[in-house]
Amino acid sequence: MLTSESLNTGGSIAPLDVRRKFMTEPGLGAGNFLDYAVRYNPNSAVPCVYSHSTDHFGRVELRGHSLEDLVALRDRHAKWYRANGVRAGEPVGIVVAEGLEPLLHYLALTALGAIPAMINDAMRPDVMLRFLDYVGVVGVVADDTTRLAAAYRADPRRRPRFLALAAEIQAFDAAAVELPDPYPYAHKDDDVVAIIHSSGTTGTPKGTTLSHKSFWDGKQARMVRFPAEPYDRLMSLMPHTHAGGLSYFLTAVLLGLPTVVMSDWRRRTVEPVMEAFQPTMLASFPRTFVELATGDLPVKGAAKVHSWFNTGDSAHHGHIRRLTSLGERPAGLIAAWLLPPDDGGEPARALPGSQFVDGLGSSEMGMALFGGLWTPETPRNDRCVGKPQDAVIRAAVLDEAGEEVPDGTVGLLGVITPSRTPGYWKNPRLTSSFELNGFWLTGDVASRDAAGNYYHLDRTVDVIDSLDGPVYSLALEEVLLADCADLVRDCSVVGVAAPEGGQRPIAVVQLQADPVTGQPVDVAPEAVLEKANKELSAAGLATLAHVSVARAPEDFPLGPTGKVLKRELRTRFATLLVQ
Repeated sequence: MLTSESLNTGGSIAPLDVRRKFMTEPGLGAGNFLDYAVRYNPNSAVPCVYSHSTDHFGRVELRGHSLEDLVALRDRHAKWYRANGVRAGEPVGIVVAEGLEPLLHYLALTALGAIPAMINDAMRPDVMLRFLDYVGVVGVVADDTTRLAAAYRADPRRRPRFLALAAEIQAFDAAAVELPDPYPYAHKDDDVVAIIHSSGTTGTPKGTTLSHKSFWDGKQARMVRFPAEPYDRLMSLMPHTHAGGLSYFLTAVLLGLPTVVMSDWRRRTVEPVMEAFQPTMLASFPRTFVELATGDLPVKGAAKVHSWFNTGDSAHHGHIRRLTSLGERPAGLIAAWLLPPDDGGEPARALPGSQFVDGLGSSEMGMALFGGLWTPETPRNDRCVGKPQDAVIRAAVLDEAGEEVPDGTVGLLGVITPSRTPGYWKNPRLTSSFELNGFWLTGDVASRDAAGNYYHLDRTVDVIDSLDGPVYSLALEEVLLADCADLVRDCSVVGVAAPEGGQRPIAVVQLQADPVTGQPVDVAPEAVLEKANKELSAAGLATLAHVSVARAPEDFPLGPTGKVLKRELRTRFATLLVQ
């Protein structure tokens, strides 16, 4: 068992001249980054990627893999796929548990020029089957094939060429198979290297394509800006079947940064690994930050944390302010990809507390294209996601015709960037619906202030159309989480039909835990509603028509990536106010 003291302490990190070379290497991209890392990093035999497990005593075990180890594992997987007839350009469904394993399948398939369709194994089986059919996969590899096999037996015409258990690869005689010549596959810039499904929060998941060049575009600056000192360790809590997880893995591999690839984002799994690994950085979607920021803070596991990285949807101030109270940071710390690197100088003294880098991104954007930096000293500024990053050629808030609106006006968020997706798999019509006047519409409603800061107000599908004008659900959630924190652990605000016409906002809330019993606080929904509306009125925002307390997990439905499924809440409470 590895302990935090026996882990690699930076001996695998690529020298600065190598990292600078990666920034300008013309052939480097999302389809071959491991080969470049092994070729140029002189420390490629030093363990830098860690998987985790728990022994029968409940102790965390960490297993290290060097870049060379990853190549050997990739090639073994690639030989299995080759033996099963997979060729360049063919999509293959990957439905394995989160962690390092889906990344190995990604590396193997891209090395053959094939296209992994990465699927979160928490996806509902019927939705998964529709997604696999839509993609048109030639095969599926899964941890559990029972339900898929039954569905294909019911309709054999839908069955792909192979449906295999992931465990078959472990028993495979790889020595009997030759890899193609040439190998690895030489990608062209526009070659699709992965199909990533959306979260499904607004309906059936979309298939976002990532290309060899565009998915690497914009990340070059991280080679010198991302913290990679000898003491740094990254904990990646992203779903690694998602573009966010793949993005952080790509960055860590090229940097040679010691990284534990997590298999679960829930606190009960995360906190013990934090204590064993002692990360200095933690990257996740907002859901993990909700869990870590509520109840007793993870003081021991976060003792060395200097940076938290959030991507996907922007985080809430109520959670950010608690997390930044943890850990410590060098006084001169520069946040990843937000600012130019420091030129050096005397070692900085440590300051109490950490920094939170709040990014707004998506698979379609290719990376977090907006970023704000928060520290314990940063004043509150609800829903601010900072300024566009280097990868953005132009960002704007647009009207329905695609014209830029004045500062302070709410509109559609649009970006022009080389990092954006080439489009949705087999769906050019859907792709074109997100293109407007040269911009890619992110699906968000936003505004910009005179200083050039952007504010993420809502998803376009979640805006509440009241008779008094649009109400933005995220702004209301911000107040509930920051100003009603003594009662509200987490919440989701949605709009439902009102008797007078239009919609009114309601909230579904999870209550804070009692510090003594550990059970949710004993408070009536009416009391939560009263306090919430008092704070909302003080903030000049629309008030709630109703509060429902989520007392069981099914009352607060989450998608595969931990996002609250607002569409399900809207359906559940559709007639609440008009009955």
